[in-house]
Amino acid sequence: MARWTDRRQRFRSVLTGESCVSPASVYDPMTARLARDIGYEIGILAGSTASMTVLGAPDHIVLTLTEFADQAGRIGRASDLPLLVDADHGYGNALNVMRTVEELESAGVSALSIEDSDLPAPFGSEGKARLIPLEEGVGKMRAAMAAKPDPDLVVCGRTSAAQIAGAEECRRRVAAYTEAGVDAIFLVGVPDKDCLDIVSGATDLPIVLGGAGPELKNLEYLASRNVRVLLTGHQPIAAAMNAAYETLLALRNGVKASDLPGLPSKDRIAVALDEDRYADHIRDFLNG
Repeated sequence: MARWTDRRQRFRSVLTGESCVSPASVYDPMTARLARDIGYEIGILAGSTASMTVLGAPDHIVLTLTEFADQAGRIGRASDLPLLVDADHGYGNALNVMRTVEELESAGVSALSIEDSDLPAPFGSEGKARLIPLEEGVGKMRAAMAAKPDPDLVVCGRTSAAQIAGAEECRRRVAAYTEAGVDAIFLVGVPDKDCLDIVSGATDLPIVLGGAGPELKNLEYLASRNVRVLLTGHQPIAAAMNAAYETLLALRNGVKASDLPGLPSKDRIAVALDEDRYADHIRDFLNG
C-alpha cells in the first residue's frame, strides 16, 4: 500500500543516516499522534506495552499475534509515524515467523524484530532467560526475509546473547544473522563499550540498541559504532498508568474535577484525537 511506503522509507532513512535517534514508545493511536506532533522520527510498539494495553497483563508472551497486529494496525491507521514493533520470537517456529511477518506487514508497520530467545519461558526454566540454538535462529531470520512481501519493510534480527551468554556468543550470532540477510541488528542487554565494540565489529548493518548499560548513552559514540536507534524505555505507559491512578484516587477522595492537576489542554486533546481532520470531514460530508 502506497501510504506504508513513505513511512517505511523514512524509517530506512534513519538506519542509513549518520546519527543515532531514540524512538517514541507508543502504545495506541493517541500516543502515536502526540509523538508525531512532538517531532519524533520513529516510534516503537513493544510486546510488553502491547500486552499491558490490550490485556492488562505482564510481558509473559500471552498476547497473540492477532491481538498484536490489530494494535499495530490501529496505530498505523491513526498516524504516519514510522513504527518499529517487537514481534518477540515470531510467535512460534520459522513457519510462524513467516506468518508473523505477513500479518505485521499488512498492518502497516515499518520495521519488526524477531528474536532468538527461547519463548515463551519453557517449563523448568525458573525465570532464567535462554537462547534457542543458533541454527534455529538463523532459520527464523531466513524465514522472515523470505516472507517479506515489501522490500522496504525492515526486518531486525534481535538477540539478547550479550547478557545471556557473553560478548563472543553475541558476536557469533550477529555475524550469522547478518549472513542470513536481515536488514538490521537489534541488540538487547549490551552492558558496556567493550562488549559493543566486539559485537558491532561483526556486522556492517545498522544497529538498534535496547536495554543498554549506563555507559552506552553517548549518541555520538553510538553513532560511530553504527547504532542508529537507541531505546530509552517505555516510560509513557507507566506515566499514564500512574496518572490514571492519581486522578481516580483524587476524585474518589472528593477533589473537584476542575481542581485536578495535570489535565491536558484543549489543543493537546485535539492533537491526540485528530479533531481537525474529523471537523473537515463533518464540514465536507455531513453539512449538505
